[in-house]
Amino acid sequence: MMTRSALTLTLAAVLWSATAGAQALPGFSSLRVAYNTRKATTKPDGDLKAQLDAVDREMAAAVRAGDMGEARRQLARGMALLSGTPWTAALDYQNSLVIRTERTVVDSSEPYTARLEQIYKPAIELSPAITARVSLGRRQAPRPPAPAAPPLAAARDFGRLEGIARDLRESPFAMDLDLSGLPDGAYSLEAELFDGDAPLGVTRLAVVLQKGLDARLRALETGAATVPESLRADVRYPGDFIRNVNRGRVRLAPFDVAAEVAAAEALLATAKKGQDPFRGRTGSIERHYLLEGAGEIMPYRVYVPTGYRAATPTPLVVALHGLGANEDSFFDGYSGAPVRLAEQHGFLMVAPLGFRPDGFYGSPTGSANDPATRRRLELSEKDVLETVRLMRAHYQVDPNRIYLIGHSMGAIGTWYLGAKYPDLWAALGPFSGTGNPGSVARMKGIPQIVVHGDADATVNVAGSRAMVAEMKRLGVDVVYIEVPGGSHTDVVVPNLPKVFEFLAAHRKSGGPGLK
Repeated sequence: MMTRSALTLTLAAVLWSATAGAQALPGFSSLRVAYNTRKATTKPDGDLKAQLDAVDREMAAAVRAGDMGEARRQLARGMALLSGTPWTAALDYQNSLVIRTERTVVDSSEPYTARLEQIYKPAIELSPAITARVSLGRRQAPRPPAPAAPPLAAARDFGRLEGIARDLRESPFAMDLDLSGLPDGAYSLEAELFDGDAPLGVTRLAVVLQKGLDARLRALETGAATVPESLRADVRYPGDFIRNVNRGRVRLAPFDVAAEVAAAEALLATAKKGQDPFRGRTGSIERHYLLEGAGEIMPYRVYVPTGYRAATPTPLVVALHGLGANEDSFFDGYSGAPVRLAEQHGFLMVAPLGFRPDGFYGSPTGSANDPATRRRLELSEKDVLETVRLMRAHYQVDPNRIYLIGHSMGAIGTWYLGAKYPDLWAALGPFSGTGNPGSVARMKGIPQIVVHGDADATVNVAGSRAMVAEMKRLGVDVVYIEVPGGSHTDVVVPNLPKVFEFLAAHRKSGGPGLK
């Protein structure tokens, strides 16, 4: 469901993302979607299918028990099997390793400590002579599919460290590292582990160094208190986001630390002059607000067409991204088509994050029994509604022309929010999604245009077919475009013009919708 890269990931790409990620591990939901897509594409049979069935049973049991380390282990094992790679004790051990630290976005002028840890207990016999060679290298972006992780340009070698425990869950290994004097930028902290002279595996942690960062973030926090309340979240956002990265709540990518901090500083300087940097602006804009209940500042993207006039009620398109993507997806992805079409039709457009890249906008597609999952779903839904509220507060939005579209997870969210808040939406446009046909009756008054490819290996076309069949049974105004041979992602861009034309042709005849 990710929109920025192909979903038929190789084992090497998945392992690279797991070992070179930021403090927060890659979302389990995103990795499982990649695994399920790979299975659907490979169509395993015979002994391979039997082995994968066993993996799926073990993974499901681990998820039910809340043992996500074991669930990740089984997922990695399944990807190895699909790639024809033997699941060895060494590979098991490597996938258990992580580097963790209090900070992955680092002020290089301050002392720095990191830890070697494990997320599960691997099945491997080790001697007491475990050592690690630790180094820091300039990070280069991976280009999946790739046979191995990208090479690192050496920046600093911390040498061979001894005394590493065999069980790093019980006894994490702390490393005091001197980062002073290194240029600002993106790096990978790498630990290569050995049992005696035998290599065991490599783990990496993506870090970003910025000398003097802490003082700049303190200045932004202090300065935010001096500007109008409507701008405070925009000024505070970099510091808030970096804190959440360091706490392991969110992943760093694709946040550009230097650019985001500089942008907040420029905004603060403008606001201190008594000017509102967003007043009268058109085009693409990044905004932020404090999400109550989460205690976090959420980003959202806004597009204001050049013909926008504050005195004229203007249609609004709410665009929901797919799993693993973010609020930038409908602005920077899809060949730029959504922005061009919003301008062409004179639409405002807003894209929320949805609290987390795997928030599902409130739709309980999987188990929502544990409190953490319920909280994520609730806040994801709330984030969408808050961005709509903010758009109506900041712009002259026509309440009878508010539209909701989404791709993949965003389509799932479109159908969920369409049914839950039917008075809000003038039309819906889900791409490559699935839903509950039992919910159609609650949104039967909303016109819909549905797009899906019949060769979608990620979200089976049967989901859209079932939704559309129920719509037709209930007499819903629906247009269904099923693309012969269409995949999960390639059906979006060619059909976006039809979707925007459909939206433009529909308006509500009822009241003002959700306040």
